[in-house]
Amino acid sequence: MQKNSKELYKDREKIIKAMAHSSRLLIIDELSKGERCVCELVQLIGDDTSTVSKHLSILKNAGLIFDERRKNNIYYHLRCTCITEYMNCIENVIKQNNRQET
Repeated sequence: MQKNSKELYKDREKIIKAMAHSSRLLIIDELSKGERCVCELVQLIGDDTSTVSKHLSILKNAGLIFDERRKNNIYYHLRCTCITEYMNCIENVIKQNNRQET
């Protein structure tokens, strides 16, 4: 069963809102290179563990990432690697905007 247009746009909004933070964009970028444990992401982002965990929770609830527990560590992965194509598109818009400004 297909969703109606309004439900589809609400689903898109949820995903886009989940990405609308620089730390979460950094997490997505890092996960596009491969799995990362929470400890690596905490070190990379420079925030405390609870803040990074909140960012990861938002991304997970939006369906962008999933986790896997191994012993005492939790590893995160991108659910759909095609998100990198979306990021490339955004970077193209930024380049176009910069060209117009010069």
